[in-house]
This record gives sequence, C-alpha cells and structure tokens, in this order.
Amino acid sequence: MIQAGQQPKITVFHCLNSFRETPQLFEGCQANIVKMACSSMTQDIYLLKAFEAGADAVIVLVCPEQACRYAEGSIRAKKRVTRVKALLDEIGLDGERLSLFNTMAEESVALRHIIQTTLVKLDTIGLNPAFNHYN
Repeated sequence: MIQAGQQPKITVFHCLNSFRETPQLFEGCQANIVKMACSSMTQDIYLLKAFEAGADAVIVLVCPEQACRYAEGSIRAKKRVTRVKALLDEIGLDGERLSLFNTMAEESVALRHIIQTTLVKLDTIGLNPAFNHYN
C-alpha cells in the first residue's frame, strides 16, 4: 500500500511516435520521461537501471506493431520487456511493475488510463521494495 504523502515514481520509455507528453497525464505521481527515436532502443539494462534509480513502475510505450516506422521496433521492445519482467519476478521485485503498451501519440485518453491503471496497480503491490522512499 502507498502511504499518505507518498507519490509513486513512474519512468516512461517511449518512441517519439507513440506518446505526446502533457503535464495532466501525470497527476498523482512523479514521472521520468525517456524519449527514444524508436522503441527498439529499449534495452534490458536501461529498464533495470530505472528500478535501481527508484522507479516504482516502468512503462514502455511503443507504436502498434503494424504501424512501426522501423518495421520491428515494437516487436523487439516487447521481447525485451518480457525478458525483464521474468527477471523482476525471479529477484522478487514483481514483474507487474513493468508494462508495455502499444499506443499512438494522439490517444491522450488511453494514455491517461494507462497511467491511472499503473497507479492502481502500485497501490496494490506497493512501492519499489529495493529503494528507500524515505530519503
């Protein structure tokens, strides 16, 4: 459970074509935004580093598979996210902290829903147990 006064930290990795950042999307949390030319640049080590840096959840936003400008960027990102989710489960951090969504930049309602769903999930699983939130 998230305690009163605590704001979850969410890191969002996204393809420039899959997300348009607006401040109201992140009400109720602290956001760290990582922009990439293509979601194929999503690397396992960067996802893990986000958790090491204190992220309570990491969201990877990719173009729909059929609409990726670089053919297989979203497919590659999906494989990497699946691998890291399994690793998070294995080390006890809960793979549910990492999510991948196919989105388009114009879908602001869907993007807001993704953020809100992530916050609800964090209220259930709690904040990142590997990070001291009382610093």
